[in-house]
Amino acid sequence: MKKQTEKNNQEDRLLELATFYIGDALCGIDILRIQEINKLTEVTTVPQAADYVQGVLNLRGRIVTIIDLGIKLGLSSVEPGKDNRNIIVDFKDEQVGLLVDSISDVLLAESSRIEPPPSNIGGVQGRFFHGVFKTEKKLIGLLDINTVLEE
Repeated sequence: MKKQTEKNNQEDRLLELATFYIGDALCGIDILRIQEINKLTEVTTVPQAADYVQGVLNLRGRIVTIIDLGIKLGLSSVEPGKDNRNIIVDFKDEQVGLLVDSISDVLLAESSRIEPPPSNIGGVQGRFFHGVFKTEKKLIGLLDINTVLEE
């Protein structure tokens, strides 16, 4: 019994999750994927880009594509406001900004408490999520950044 408990403890690693809102949907990503979080600054629109692409911005000499994560996930567009933030992530040697309504908390999540995503999370397409983390009061959809950005 003791060996089984030790094995479970070794397999149960902690993930640090940055959580944020897109409308009323609470989502999270592994904090190790995030380069920085900043306020939305001046964005240059890109003609004929996909509807979820807000445009590009110059971030300390690097061009960053800004994606409206609400539209990308099949939710409503992120409403412009003072709480909007860009979550900058690296993807295939490029920096991409994920525009969200607001930042929530940083949480520690035990990997054993992360459950597979249902096929549909509150209208959001389940394929963009690799799991769901439940706290006592919240349900957090964990984004699969690679799937979100590859499609």
